[in-house]
Amino acid sequence: MALRLLYLIFLRLAGWLVLLVRSETSKDVEILMLRQQLAVLRRQVARPRLSWADRAMITALARLLPTAGRRRLFVTPGTLLRWHADVVRRRWTFKRRRQGRPPTRAAVRSLVLRMARENPLWGYRRIAGELPVWDTALVPPPCGSS
Repeated sequence: MALRLLYLIFLRLAGWLVLLVRSETSKDVEILMLRQQLAVLRRQVARPRLSWADRAMITALARLLPTAGRRRLFVTPGTLLRWHADVVRRRWTFKRRRQGRPPTRAAVRSLVLRMARENPLWGYRRIAGELPVWDTALVPPPCGSS
């Protein structure tokens, strides 16, 4: 992927070098032609599908545009920011702490399932009440008792 990005950057730089030797009239005609093509493409129904290299080039070139020029892009500034956030999120990955309640120990889970299987008429409140009686080692004592 990085090799393709380097290749695209090289092509872009080579294209800019070619522009240095062209006449101003030729450049103006090409700009008008490209603006017309862009206007036609904007009228199309389907959204363009961009590769990550396209996104990188658009983002890098958008920084060079003045604020007025950025308004004419086919992506919004929010989209550019989201692309940047995606790159940062993929780059800075680290193990996150799990949120919420910690998982129930396997011994407690198997005991609860066994009690429910052996006593089908018991509800969850009865099973929760019986847990300390069946195996006090699985459930810590309530606060305040020694």
